[in-house]
Order: sequence, then structure tokens, then C-alpha cells
Amino acid sequence: MARVQLALNVADVDAAVDFYSKLFGAEPAKRRPGYANFAIDEPPLKLVLIEDKARGEGVTGALNHLGVEVEDTSEVVAAQERLAGAQLDTLRQENKACCYAVQDKVWVNDPDGAPWEWYTVLADSPQAGGFSPANAEDFACCGTSSQASDSGLPITACC
Repeated sequence: MARVQLALNVADVDAAVDFYSKLFGAEPAKRRPGYANFAIDEPPLKLVLIEDKARGEGVTGALNHLGVEVEDTSEVVAAQERLAGAQLDTLRQENKACCYAVQDKVWVNDPDGAPWEWYTVLADSPQAGGFSPANAEDFACCGTSSQASDSGLPITACC
């Protein structure tokens, strides 16, 4: 089953988990320090909460990124082919440790720079991956990637 993903920056992940647990009547599928995700069946949604105190006052609750979680890598490949065929710049990543999971994914930015990912989770990971503000520039996760898209432009993306 595919589901839309919404990743939010939050000031206090515990308070956000409490609120979203009540809002959707569901508990997180995964909790790590400063991180939680929900795999909600109704409506089909992957909700990711990333505690980001380094952003400063008044920036919490901001959109981190959007995505579509799919069942397997073949769907990621098909999405990349479709997006590239539509003349959109894409960035493909395989076996990427990100958000406490190993993923295959393809990134694309909307006209205003909002990052979208089409991804599948291959395995759980003890590694946070790239969402830490301290190493954001080293990953195509929560920062401007040092990797370039098909056209050579950097992709702003999060995990």
C-alpha cells in the first residue's frame, strides 16, 4: 500500500507524539531520540516528526519534506523514470541510511523548492542518517545535498 508522507520539524518530539497520537488514534511505529514516525492506516499517512531545536525560536512546526512511501524498489525506479520522463530533475539514492531506516529513494523538488521523495524502506537502522543538524550538509537528508540532480543542480531533501 502506498501512502503519502508528511515530515514536520517540531520543538518537542514528546509533546508532538502525544498530540498526534490523540489526533490519529495511533501510537508511533518507531521512536528514537528526537524522532518519531507513525504509519497511519486511515487516512493512509506516514507522519514523521523530527525534533529540531537548532532552528531557533518560532521555526518549529515547519514543513521538513513530503514523500510517498511505496512497497518496493521497483516502484521507486518506476517513479524516477516517470519523473525524469516528465523533464523533472531527480536524485536517486540506494541503500541510504536515513531516519533510522535503510531506504531506496528518488528525490525531486517542487517549483518552490519543497522536497518530495518516493521511497521504500529496506530495513531498520540504528543510524539516524542525515537529519541531524550537525551533519545535514553531508547528506541529501535535511539540507542541500552535495549530490546533484540530473541537471547538475543541488537537491534540497530530507529523510
